Amino acid sequence: MTRRTLAVVSAGLGQPSSTRLLADRLAAATRDELVRRGAEVEIRPVELREHAHDVVNHLLTGFPSAALREALDTVAGADGVIAVTPIFNASYNGLFKSFFDVLDPGALGDRPVLIGATGGTARHSLALDHALRPMFGYLRAVVVPTAVFAAPEDWSGEGADGALRARIRRAGVELADQVDRRPAATGPADPFALTTTFTDLLAGRDPA
Repeated sequence: MTRRTLAVVSAGLGQPSSTRLLADRLAAATRDELVRRGAEVEIRPVELREHAHDVVNHLLTGFPSAALREALDTVAGADGVIAVTPIFNASYNGLFKSFFDVLDPGALGDRPVLIGATGGTARHSLALDHALRPMFGYLRAVVVPTAVFAAPEDWSGEGADGALRARIRRAGVELADQVDRRPAATGPADPFALTTTFTDLLAGRDPA
């Protein structure tokens, strides 16, 4: 049985958080689909509000704390990433952007990513395609076609909640499909790993 890991990044600032709730539902939908395909799945949540001060310190000093390093490695070493942010002023919040600013360059290259967002009005849903998708495209991630936005009305009423569940399930299937077609992740790259042998170094051979 193939083992898969999902990093679930949530940038909600409150507790409880509708952003975390949406992230959890997206993770559950993806997990269920991967399990149906025969995979063993581990969900690894990354609650950014717990790392807010460390993210700012990293931006200022260039060095992450041990806890933030673990969170960054969780994202860099996952088979798939679910990233959900509240929308402030028609875009992702600052904490969400800052976390991905300090992520190691290239960490999301060819990594399947499912994006989601919450906001006070459905008009904010445009931010998924105008802000989040371009950012992850720049990071060379593979963003699945379905992005999921949840406004307050999506959490209430049988009809609205049913529509949200359908979007969540479709997005989960798309992420599972991208994860399933790739080899299992081996964890984040070791920046100190040798790229050539000691003998080659002594001989002055170029590892490239």
